[in-house]
Amino acid sequence: MKYFHGAFLACTAILICNFSFAQSPFDTTMYGKNEKAGHYVKTRGFNMYYETYGSGEPLLIIHGNGGSISNFLYQIPFFAQHYKVILADSRAQGKSIDNNDSLSYEMMTDDLNALLDTLHVDSSYVIGWSDGGINGLLLAIRHPDKVKKLAVTGANLTPDSTAVDPFIYKWAMSMNSQMANMKETPEIKRQKKLAHLLSYEPHISIEQLHQIKCPALIIGGDHDVLLPRHTLLIAESIPKSYLWILPNSGHSTPIVYKDQFNATVYDFFVKPYRKIEGLGRLN
Repeated sequence: MKYFHGAFLACTAILICNFSFAQSPFDTTMYGKNEKAGHYVKTRGFNMYYETYGSGEPLLIIHGNGGSISNFLYQIPFFAQHYKVILADSRAQGKSIDNNDSLSYEMMTDDLNALLDTLHVDSSYVIGWSDGGINGLLLAIRHPDKVKKLAVTGANLTPDSTAVDPFIYKWAMSMNSQMANMKETPEIKRQKKLAHLLSYEPHISIEQLHQIKCPALIIGGDHDVLLPRHTLLIAESIPKSYLWILPNSGHSTPIVYKDQFNATVYDFFVKPYRKIEGLGRLN
């Protein structure tokens, strides 16, 4: 294996598109390499690359392990009609080069908080996919004032088979083993950091989820690599949450079900959160 390809997020996105197209739209899209929309900000010891689109209330969209801004080519044009969309390549991914030794979800979450501070954003809607969903949960925990409403798909609290499909868990662990004896070039060092993140983190407690104040839409596929019962646990542990499990769906809900995903998340953002209790549950 030449190098670790990041999380299943990036891999499945490319595989899905290559099945249908001679050349993947993720390779040809302007998103992630748009000179007019792109900027760098030096923050927390590295140069973070980000792009912005549209106008209105801010919406932060966060990619997954080994991914980049381009993963949201189906979300950017839709949500830019309604919001100022902010996307960044997370630390050590995409164009955000970071040669430091360590990488954690908490670091990336604080990076995103710093980016919002740089852009003078006090509060934002947030969408997170996969590792981006983990970052979204942590942003709502660590910087609660920054998150107005939160929609996450394919997130997990723990890096074990209680949360992750056992086959995928073993596959992820094998990536670490395969790279253990590789000559450590800068690229291999980067991939090792991402593989370690995928296999040994996060560690988010139920008590931390109880602290989330904003309304949340917790999303997963019924055949996601994150087990539906774990997605249910996340939803049940957040005081103001909705749960959406898509039938006949794996991990790539923003791609495979892009239109339904966009419409449902937008509907969640624009409508007040509704708490349903007592006889109201009969409706």
